Amino acid sequence: MPDFLVTLDLQAISAELAWPVAIALAWLAGELIHRWTTLPRISVYGLVGFLAAQAFPELFATESGSPVTFLANVAFGLILFELGYRVNLRWLRVNPWIALSGLMESALTFAVVYQLAHMSGVPPLTALLLASLGMSTSPAGVLRIINEQKSSGQVTERLLHLVAINSVLAVFVFKVIVGVWVFDTSGSLPQAISHSLIELVASAALGAIFGFVVPAVLRKLGTLALDGTVAFALGVIMLVALTHAAQLSPVLATLTFGLMARHRRVTFARTERNFGAIGELLTVLLFVFAVSTLEWERVMAGATLALALLTARFLAKAAVVAAFSHVGGTSWRKGALTGIALSPMSVFVVLVLEQTKSMGIVLVDELAALAGMTLFMEVIGPIITQRALIWANETTRKEEH
Repeated sequence: MPDFLVTLDLQAISAELAWPVAIALAWLAGELIHRWTTLPRISVYGLVGFLAAQAFPELFATESGSPVTFLANVAFGLILFELGYRVNLRWLRVNPWIALSGLMESALTFAVVYQLAHMSGVPPLTALLLASLGMSTSPAGVLRIINEQKSSGQVTERLLHLVAINSVLAVFVFKVIVGVWVFDTSGSLPQAISHSLIELVASAALGAIFGFVVPAVLRKLGTLALDGTVAFALGVIMLVALTHAAQLSPVLATLTFGLMARHRRVTFARTERNFGAIGELLTVLLFVFAVSTLEWERVMAGATLALALLTARFLAKAAVVAAFSHVGGTSWRKGALTGIALSPMSVFVVLVLEQTKSMGIVLVDELAALAGMTLFMEVIGPIITQRALIWANETTRKEEH
C-alpha cells in the first residue's frame, strides 16, 4: 500500500478515535483525582479536554452542526430540564426577595463588567457582550456539583433558583445585544429587542408544549415509574433539535420544559438524577467539549482582562446576594455563600456562542477575554461552588476543622 494511503488511513482512524479516547481519559482522570483529592470531577474533565485539544487541535475541531456539538447541546438540555424541574415558582411568589436579589445581582454584574471592560479599551458593543455573558451562571457546573455532593438546604435551593434567573436574563440580554450587532446598519434598538422577545417567547412556548404533552402521554400509558426518565430524555433530544432547526433558544425551551413537567406533577425517582448512566456519560462529553473550543493563544491574550472581570463578577454577585439575605429570610453568612457559589459560567457561555455560530455570527475573535474567563471558570468555578456548599454544611461531607 502506498505511504500516502497509509498516512491517510492513520489520520482517519485518529480522527474517529479522538473524542472517545478523550472522553474515556477525562472520566478516568476525574474518578481518580476525585477519589484522591475530593476535587470536583467536572474540573478535571475540563482540564483534560483543554490539554487534549491543545495537543491535537486538528482532531478536535468541530463544526456548529457536528454530531459532537449536537450531543453537547443535548447534555446541556438534560441539565437545564432537571434545573427547571427543581425550580419552585410558588416559592418565588411567596418570597419575592429571592427573585429580586437575582435581578439585582445580575444587573450589578452587568454594569460592573461592562464598565471595567470599557475602561480597559474594549469597544462598547464587545463590552456589552462580555457583560451579558458575565451575568450568567452555568447550570451544568452548579447542578453537577449539587448532585455530586448530595447537597440540600437553604443555600442549595436559593442557588438553584438564582442560577435559573441568571440563565434567562443572560440569554435575553445577549440576544438583544447580538440583535443590535446584526441590525447595526439600521441602528434599530426596538427592532432588535422585539426580535429577541419573539424568539424567547417562541422558545418558552415550545418548551411549555413539550411540558404539557410528554406528561400527558406518560399518564395515558400508565408507566410513569418505569418510563418517565427515558420519555423526558427523548423529549429533550427532540426539543434541542427543533430549537436549533428554528434558531430558537434551547436554553429557555428546555428550562421551561422542566418547569412545566414539575407543574404537571410528574416526578423523578431519586436514582434517576442526571438521567442515569447516559446522563453521566453525556456530562463528561459536555465538559470536555466546552474547553476543546478554546485556543491557548486566545486564552493568554485575554488572561489579564479575564482575571479582572472575573474578580469584579465574583464580588458583585456575592455582595448583592449577601445584602438581600436578611430580608430574604436567611442569615448573612448563608447569603454570602450563595453568592460565592454562583461562580461557574463556562459551559453556558460556550454553548450560547456555539448557537450564534449556527446563525452565521462568529464572535470569538471579538471576545478574547471570554476565552480566559471560560478556562479559569471551567476549572476553578466548580471548586468554589463545592467549597461554598461544604462551608454551608449542606453536603454529605462536612468541612473538617
